[in-house]
Amino acid sequence: MRACLLTCLLALTLAGCGGPTIDLKTALQTADISTGWLDQGVVDGKNKIVPSVTFKFKNVSNQNISTLQGNVIFRRNGENDELGNGFVRVTGTEGLAAGATSQNLTVSSQHGYTSTETRQQMLQNQLFVDGHVQIFAKYASTQWTLIGDYPIERRIITQ
Repeated sequence: MRACLLTCLLALTLAGCGGPTIDLKTALQTADISTGWLDQGVVDGKNKIVPSVTFKFKNVSNQNISTLQGNVIFRRNGENDELGNGFVRVTGTEGLAAGATSQNLTVSSQHGYTSTETRQQMLQNQLFVDGHVQIFAKYASTQWTLIGDYPIERRIITQ
């Protein structure tokens, strides 16, 4: 009886380990990427702009990708420190079907530039440092995988 119980528990444990491993680097692509500097209005008497990205994930594999999540990290060019980051829940347990594309996902940094200059002047200021955005993804309990790294376009985005 005890051996039968242990065998059943082992079978259930192995069954819960999920399906085949999916290589997100080849199974997932970003699509419809749009970047820029989001106008955050006036904060403490100064104009504020922050980097922002809108994108979609496209499942180019022949497998469903369950519990898909995204993580975005903004950095200034030439720097390792984060300018900001954001997390997005892409799907629940239903996953992203093979060949399907997610809805638009938008993430904006918490940090950026503030100035008494106009927003357009801020982008043209000689001290302005361009940035880039790294987009990561993971599914289930896997590790984060870098899907793409994109420059942040020097343009103002209004809400």
